[in-house]
Amino acid sequence: MPQIFESSVAKKIRQLYQIAGELEQLFPGRHYTPDGHMIGSIGEALAAVYYQLTLLPAGTKTHDAVAEDGRLVQIKATQIDRIALSSCPQWLLVIQIHSDGSFSEEYNGPGVMVWNNCWKIQKTGQRQISLSKLHQLYQAVPMQDRLKSLK
Repeated sequence: MPQIFESSVAKKIRQLYQIAGELEQLFPGRHYTPDGHMIGSIGEALAAVYYQLTLLPAGTKTHDAVAEDGRLVQIKATQIDRIALSSCPQWLLVIQIHSDGSFSEEYNGPGVMVWNNCWKIQKTGQRQISLSKLHQLYQAVPMQDRLKSLK
């Protein structure tokens, strides 16, 4: 991806967080942090750019993108200390988004490793796992098997 595109994605995300902060100053006690679908979509955009993934149509079951080598990838973005899965993806990429438009890679590995370590299914049909547990699992993923990043 061209450098201009990469920096424009991070710039727009920084602007979102700046506007959220300004609204919070205008209305103390209210929170305007991007969350839910917005954070998921931001994560997918960042991952598409930095990992050179091809996004699948929105709403595709289990997977969000295809890697250059053909792996099906589920992208999870978070601002908190855990993620939730509804099904077992082939490959899982978990990123934590920061207010400056940057992100950190929290997990980049086989989905089954995570699925087998998730908590029990909740009423929502989802299974959660903490970022600290993801970090432990991540240590077992060989560097050469991970999706390559432009970062």
